[in-house]
Amino acid sequence: MPKTLTTLGAAALALTLALPLHAQDQAAEQTEELSADTVVATVNGTDITLGEMLVVRASLPEQYQQLGDDVLWDGILDQLVQQEVLAQDEKAVETKRVDLSLKTERRTLLAAETVSAVADAAVTDEALQAAYDAQFADAEQGQEYNASHILVESEDEAKAIIEELNGGADFAEVAKEKSTGPSGPNGGELGWFSAGMMVEPFQAAVETMEAGAISETPVQTQFGWHVIKLNETRAKEAPKLDEVRDQLAQQVQQEAVAAYMDEAESGAEITRKASGDVDPSVLSNFQLLED
Repeated sequence: MPKTLTTLGAAALALTLALPLHAQDQAAEQTEELSADTVVATVNGTDITLGEMLVVRASLPEQYQQLGDDVLWDGILDQLVQQEVLAQDEKAVETKRVDLSLKTERRTLLAAETVSAVADAAVTDEALQAAYDAQFADAEQGQEYNASHILVESEDEAKAIIEELNGGADFAEVAKEKSTGPSGPNGGELGWFSAGMMVEPFQAAVETMEAGAISETPVQTQFGWHVIKLNETRAKEAPKLDEVRDQLAQQVQQEAVAAYMDEAESGAEITRKASGDVDPSVLSNFQLLED
């Protein structure tokens, strides 16, 4: 299919551009009259519809989804025609495997329709506001820290720097001169960060310090030895609702679907084999599909 699409794409586009204006208008009018039941091909009396093409189009791998519709048309239609020819062949037997595959696919698609309907209905302004209030507006957001550091290779170097700083040396100047970290030329400034953004030993040390203080002892991480200065702290501000709308919508949908599933399952009459009733190795016995 990729070769067919590549070959036909340029020709299809050129043909479209070459159409006179009134022909393009007629094509637009025809498009407006189309429906999923519109027949686009017939194989020995069996119709292939536009709806079937749409289903194939929607299920294409991502690399093909990006291709234009004019490029995809012939490739998709060729595929459906070829499949129908083969499906009508005398060698095409509707085996147990085919029957069970169709049954499983139908179940999967119907379940997906339910999930989609529940998820779509769950995202309302009220639900998003409630989720926002619970997660952000009414909850403590924690602290943010503004720190600088001087990074060196050995503990002894770090201890010597602490003594130098306690003796009145300027932190930023010492960082510019001695720090091996990328923040050194900027006086060791790391800017603002919150919990989880720094490696654990560094974060833990910062959280025990007071604003304006320099770490009493060097802090070791996988990067080396740090001398830390905590410049400022502040309460972390909650993001605006619009900034986290997508995140909240996903959360609301997941919770709604989970709740709906629990309710639906609890209300259904369900029997199932117990874990010890069937040897699980039967899952590898594909010969059962051929019986």
